[in-house]
Amino acid sequence: MTVRVGVIGAGMIGQDHIRRLTEVVTGAAVTAVADVDAGRAAEVAARAGAVALPTGADLVASPDVDAVLVTSWGPTHAEHVLNAISAGKPVFCEKPLATTAEDCLRIVETERAHGRRLVQVGFMRRFDAGYRQMKEVLSTGSLGAPLIVHCAHRNPTVPESYHSAMAAQDTAVHEIDVLRWLLDDEIVSAQVVTPRATSRRFAHLKDPQIMIFETASGVRIDLEVFVNCQYGYDIQCEVVGEDGLVRLPDPAAVGIRTAARHGTVVLQDWKDRFADAFDTEFREWVASVAAGTEPTGPSSWDGYAATVITDAAVRSLEAGGETVTTDMKPRPAFYGDTA
Repeated sequence: MTVRVGVIGAGMIGQDHIRRLTEVVTGAAVTAVADVDAGRAAEVAARAGAVALPTGADLVASPDVDAVLVTSWGPTHAEHVLNAISAGKPVFCEKPLATTAEDCLRIVETERAHGRRLVQVGFMRRFDAGYRQMKEVLSTGSLGAPLIVHCAHRNPTVPESYHSAMAAQDTAVHEIDVLRWLLDDEIVSAQVVTPRATSRRFAHLKDPQIMIFETASGVRIDLEVFVNCQYGYDIQCEVVGEDGLVRLPDPAAVGIRTAARHGTVVLQDWKDRFADAFDTEFREWVASVAAGTEPTGPSSWDGYAATVITDAAVRSLEAGGETVTTDMKPRPAFYGDTA
């Protein structure tokens, strides 16, 4: 079957996913678009061969929409996801699931009351080939119990609108989700410390930041978030176990020898670094909708967990580096036993 997808939010990421659904992923068709900017919705819908609808609620209710993709402004996510659940339609929501832990829990409880998983949250790193290889190695137990994780998330620059809390909320949130998944472990505390600040930042921004997390089993995670590193978009991850370590590979690139130097190109953009992961994410989501099965990607509970943990990190930053416990609710059996 062809899955008819309605898209709420026709901004940059919404348009990129519409392109993905119409040009890359088979078995899907974009049939409706809604956006707070009606003109933009009409323009994007026309390019996709879809109809523009006045509101997200209209789109969810449309008989021509089998599944919903939410790529609107973050504070509107909860409303649209809840509407989709009430309509019994699968919904893919770009992160964040909601901007408050309370709204995330409302989604969790509404989905549980519905009786089956309908929600997938857009944490694409679980679909990256390198992270999946790491997960496979860790699941064999060949490295022994994980002890330490070292990570870095570096961007060349960020706009002036980027503020210090976004280092956790928009940037580190991807590591938070993928590490919960890699380790099958929950994060129970967060601490954020700030080293000497780079002169390349805007004055209001604390950059870089070092985030230290502890999991329920005692694994220590250190994450460098440096969003004005200048040289490129660079994602690093290394899990150290009792009997060895596993490291995330850098993206494949040709070696260049010129002017007495040998090197490789460093990617500059997250869309290029994780393009294949985005494609795989949507292929698997569309396949689950077509088959009538529950999604296997990040769940509503994962969206809630990520919000709770980023909130703890922001509180630590604001408290000058104090360690903050996450105080997460017990995980319902509905969402399984592991992250």
